[in-house]
Amino acid sequence: MNMKNLNPEMILSASGWRKVFAVSGDETDSTSEIGKENTCISILASLVFSDYIKKRTSKRNPAIAIGMDTRPTGPQIANSVIRTLLKEKAVVKYVGITAAPEIMAYAKLFDGFIYISASHNPVGHNGIKFGLNDGGVLDAKDNAALTEDFLQRCSDENALQKVFRIAESDSGITQDLEWVYSESISVKANALEVYGDFSRKVISSLSNISEQDDFFEFLKTQTKENPLGIVCDMNGSARTLSIDKSFFKDNNINFYPFNDIPGKIVHEIIPEPENLIYCAKKMEELQKQGFKDAVLGYMPDCDGDRGNIVYWDSVQQKANVLKAQEVFSLSVLSELAFSCWLNENDKNYRPAVAVNCPTSMRIDEIAGCFSAKVFRGEVGEANVVNTARLARKEGYTVRILGEGSNGGTITFPSNVRDPINTVFAFIKLLSIRDKKDENGKVKHGLFHIWCERSNQLDKYKTDFTLQDIINTLPVYTTTGVSEKRALLKINTKDHSVLKRNFQKLFENSWKNGADGILKKYGFSSYKCILTNGTVQKTDVNDFSESGKGGLKIQFYENNSKTPSSFIWMRGSGTESVFRILCDVKGDNPEKEKELLEWETKLLLEADKMS
Repeated sequence: MNMKNLNPEMILSASGWRKVFAVSGDETDSTSEIGKENTCISILASLVFSDYIKKRTSKRNPAIAIGMDTRPTGPQIANSVIRTLLKEKAVVKYVGITAAPEIMAYAKLFDGFIYISASHNPVGHNGIKFGLNDGGVLDAKDNAALTEDFLQRCSDENALQKVFRIAESDSGITQDLEWVYSESISVKANALEVYGDFSRKVISSLSNISEQDDFFEFLKTQTKENPLGIVCDMNGSARTLSIDKSFFKDNNINFYPFNDIPGKIVHEIIPEPENLIYCAKKMEELQKQGFKDAVLGYMPDCDGDRGNIVYWDSVQQKANVLKAQEVFSLSVLSELAFSCWLNENDKNYRPAVAVNCPTSMRIDEIAGCFSAKVFRGEVGEANVVNTARLARKEGYTVRILGEGSNGGTITFPSNVRDPINTVFAFIKLLSIRDKKDENGKVKHGLFHIWCERSNQLDKYKTDFTLQDIINTLPVYTTTGVSEKRALLKINTKDHSVLKRNFQKLFENSWKNGADGILKKYGFSSYKCILTNGTVQKTDVNDFSESGKGGLKIQFYENNSKTPSSFIWMRGSGTESVFRILCDVKGDNPEKEKELLEWETKLLLEADKMS
C-alpha cells in the first residue's frame, strides 16, 4: 500500500481532516465499511494527535474525549482511534454519538478531544477534528503542525510498518478497550450534564448559578405570557442524542422534533434553504393541527453545530425559511441588544463583533447602532474564534461572533457554533419585552432597545412578531454560499497565481468601464481587502498576497466613503470548490447578479491563463 496516494484525496484543514471514508469511494454511500487504507489513515491521525498532545501537556497519559456524529462510517473510525490511543497509553473517554458543541464543552474537563465528523458534507464523507480543552478546534497554526507531521509519516516506511502493527494487534489493551466501551454510557450522561450546564451559562451570559436560575425563571415567565414552540428537523443527526429535547422542556418551551432516529439521514445534510423546506412543511402542518405556538424551527447539520431558522409568518399564514445571512444578522441584533440590557450601567462596556470576511455589510450597520466594532478574519470557525480572542485582549466584549455566510452563530464563552444558542437568541429577542419594576419604571425589551438604537421607534409596537423585527433589518442582497452560481470549478492549484491573473483582468476591465457596470451603478472607486487567518489587510495593491486566503473587493459609488457592495472569493478548505459571493446594499437582485457574473467571467478567464 502506498500511503502517498491517499493524501491528495484528503482535505487537511483546521475545520477537520475530511475525505470519503466509505470503502466504495462514493460520497453518497451509506454503508459502514471503511477498508484497510482508511483504517490506516485513522490510526496515523490518532498517533499524530497523541504525540502532539503529550508534547503540549507534558503528560505521558493525557485524557482525551472521543466522539462522533451519526454517519455510518463513524464507529469503525472511532474504534481505530480508541485502540490507537490506548496503545499510546492515553486515558480515553468515549462519548459515542455526540453533537460537536457537546463534546467540546465536555472536553474542558480533559486534555483534548478527537471528534469524528464531516459536518455538512454528504453521508459517505467523514473526517476527524482535533482540539484541546479550550472549547474549540485547533487553530490554523497548530493544525498546520499536525498536518506536516501527518504527511511526513505517510511517506515514512517505518511509520507505515507501525501502522500495520497497530491495526493487526490488540496486545495489552483488551481489558482497557472493554472498559472504555462499557463506561461510555456513564460518560455520555456526564457529557450531557456538562453541556446543559454550559449552555445555561452561554445563553444567560452569567457565571453565577443563582443568577442563572433567576434569569431562566424570568425567561419562563416571559414565554408563559408569549408562548413559543420549537420545531426541529433532526435529520438523524447527532442532536438526536443531545440535550435539545430536555433543555427546551426544562425551560417550559414546547418542542416538536421529527426525523429524530439517530443515523436515519432522510435528506441532504447541509442546513440551507433547499433542505429547510421539510421543517417549514412540518411547522405548517402543526399550525393547521392547532399548535399555534409552533413559531420557530431549525434543522442541524450532522454534527449538530449549525442550525438555520424557519419561522411562522402570522400575516401570510405560512412558514418562511430565513437565509443564512438573515439568521446571523438577527442573532447579532439579539445578542448586542441583550448585552445592552444586561450591561446598561457598565461604563467600561466596549462591545464588538467578530465575523468572517464575506459576512454581509448588514452586520456593520447593525453593530454601528450599538457602537460595536466589527473585526473580520478569514473564513473558518477557528479563524473567527481567534479573531474574537485578539479583540478581547484589546479590551472589547465580544459576545457574538460567527460566519454570516453560513448562519453559524458562536456565543461567548462558547468557541463553537451551536443551534441551541442561535434558537435562544431568537427566543430572547421575542420574549424579553418591556417590563415595569416594582417602582413603576419601565425596562425596555430587546426589540425596543434595537428600535431606539437604529432610529426606528416608529416601527416598534408592543405586540410585535418576528416578522416585525425582520422588517427593521438593514436590507441587503447577498449570494447564498450553497447556490450553484457561488461554486466554481477552478483548475489553477496556486491561488496566488490565479489572483494575480484575476487582478490583471479586473484592472483592465475596470479601466474600460466593466461592460457598462461602472456607469450603470455609479462606481467611482474600489478597495481590495485580504484576509489570512486573523489578519485583515485593507487597501492592498497586490491581489496575489491573499494566497489561499480570502480576497474581497469593495465598491464605492459617487465618491462615497461607505462601500455599497463587494465581491469576494476563496478556495474552500473543506470541499474541492472555489467559492465566490456578492453583497449589495438594498433589495437589488439585478445588481448582485451582474456583479457576480462579472466576477465569474474574470475568474474563469484568469484560470485559463495559468
